[in-house]
Amino acid sequence: MEALRLIVGLGNPGADYAGTRHNAGFILADRLAVRWRSEWKAERKFQAVLAKAASIGAGGVLLCKPQTYMNCSGETVGAVTDFFRVPADRCLVVVDDADLELGHLRLRAGGSSGGHHGLESVEQHLGTREYPRLRIGIGRRTAEREITGHVLGRFTKAEAGLLEQVLARAAEQAECWVLQGIQKAMNEFNGAVVSPDNEGKTK
Repeated sequence: MEALRLIVGLGNPGADYAGTRHNAGFILADRLAVRWRSEWKAERKFQAVLAKAASIGAGGVLLCKPQTYMNCSGETVGAVTDFFRVPADRCLVVVDDADLELGHLRLRAGGSSGGHHGLESVEQHLGTREYPRLRIGIGRRTAEREITGHVLGRFTKAEAGLLEQVLARAAEQAECWVLQGIQKAMNEFNGAVVSPDNEGKTK
């Protein structure tokens, strides 16, 4: 029997952080729950909310939103992977990335955290860098490294249309990862979102 897959959207819990750029992982996880008709359930022992999508993939998919706050996300990821016996290569972590422009997606099978504190925590608790991560570009407004105000800000009305395209494509990429594997998902979806106005241009 094929093993369960886990998709973890990283973010910060609470109304103050809802819809912020730093919560791009949460936002995509919510979209996937709707797409796969899954309902969220709070699980205090994992400090998380979970949603099971039994109809997707041979082993099903478990969606997860850690409630530990971003910088301690690995506590939840480690506990959930241990309990459900999910190998690291079947755990997809979805995060925002300020070094990618809004409108870009980047799925990788492993690698460094790139300074993202949520990924640093996941790496620490999984004991490896070799786990898939899907980065959703949120861009940055200046060249400065201190961008806390930007990442904790909400997407603007001007960004809304592109954000919808990004989320739709990211959901397709996550589903492709589940059904056809990471290489196919990277080849088909990495890069810039192609809008209807830009069909035919290089992704």
